This record gives sequence, structure tokens and C-alpha cells, in this order.
Amino acid sequence: MNEQTARTEICRIGKSLFERGYVHAGAGNISVRLDDGFLITPTDACLGLLQPGELAKVDLAGLQVSGERASKTLALHRRIYEAQAQLGRPAGCVIHTHSTHCVALTLADPVGELLPPITPYFVMKVGHVPVVPYHRPGDPAVGDLVAALIARHAPIAIRAVMLSRLGPNVWHDTPARAMAVLEELEETARLWLLARPTPLPEQAIEELRAVFGASW
Repeated sequence: MNEQTARTEICRIGKSLFERGYVHAGAGNISVRLDDGFLITPTDACLGLLQPGELAKVDLAGLQVSGERASKTLALHRRIYEAQAQLGRPAGCVIHTHSTHCVALTLADPVGELLPPITPYFVMKVGHVPVVPYHRPGDPAVGDLVAALIARHAPIAIRAVMLSRLGPNVWHDTPARAMAVLEELEETARLWLLARPTPLPEQAIEELRAVFGASW
């Protein structure tokens, strides 16, 4: 994806997420990997009001090149890109939100995984979502924890982690696909809070692996 297209897509995705309530006020951030660095939303920016020329551009070393001041979560985004590249599964976009139902599930400080496999599309489109214990926003230690979780789950690919009391970080090869992961994750969290259903049996999960290549 070239830089101009990436700038347009970040603004489009940000506006869509804001208008549908996945983010609010200045919460959340979006980044895209470029050949010569990264684009990321400015710190404390409202994702519903992004302008392409205001996005922060940083080089491959994380030094700012242009735009407004980069989000404080830049270091975490860069660690996700790095960890995915090391596994041979490069990510093209990372999205972080404070999505209500996902955050609600972490207010009791759970450990392990955010959700059991309760729907086929959660299994196929999202997969395992490990929970990272609470750290303050922007804490550089979180990057190491997330990178370790990505490596630990290999060879099963994960596409999301949940920062306790803050929100999910999701990634995929394009902004649109990363947004789809986020949407499926938040919807599954909502269903879990509404119904607490029985997880899918292992036979059903195995069928999803065999037919659709689900990573679970």
C-alpha cells in the first residue's frame, strides 16, 4: 500500500470506528506499515476527525519524520510489526480501541484468554486473544509482553491481544481486514456478556480447522 492510499484508509477506518461507537473522544489509534517507516495517528487524536496530512510519519527506527506528534503507543505497534515479521507473517496495519464490551470483560482482571470459542466466526476470523495484565497507557514494558505472546502462540497465528482495562490491539495485512477482526472481537465480547453460552465443542472447532483453515 502506498503512502497516499494508507493515509486515506487510516482516516476512513478511524471515521467508521468513531461513528459506530468503537472509539470515543481521543481514545484509540491506528498505524500502517510502509516500505520506509510507519504512519500512525497523532497522540490523543479523535479518530473521527482525522486528516490525512496530520498523521504522524516515523521512519523504520521510530524517529518522527512529519505530521503531528505520534501516538504514545507507537512503541507497542512497532513491536507487533517486528514480532509478526519474525514469524514470517508480516502485518500491514495495527488498530487499538477502547471497545466497551472487550474492556468490560477485563475489569475483574482476568488472566489467560479474553474469550472462549463461542462462535464459528470468532474462531475463524479472530482466534485466540491473550490478555495482557494492566499497565499504564504507553508503558514500554507492554511491547515486550505482547511480542512474547505472539511468539508463544506460534505456529498458531494470533491477530489480537487484549490490554486489560484499556482495550484490544488487532492486526492484519490491510486496515479494512484489521477493522473486521476488531468488529468480530467486540461483537463476540458483547455476545459473551449477554448470554455466557457454552463454548463450541472440540469436534466443531476441528471441522473449522479442516474446512476453513481456522487457526485455533
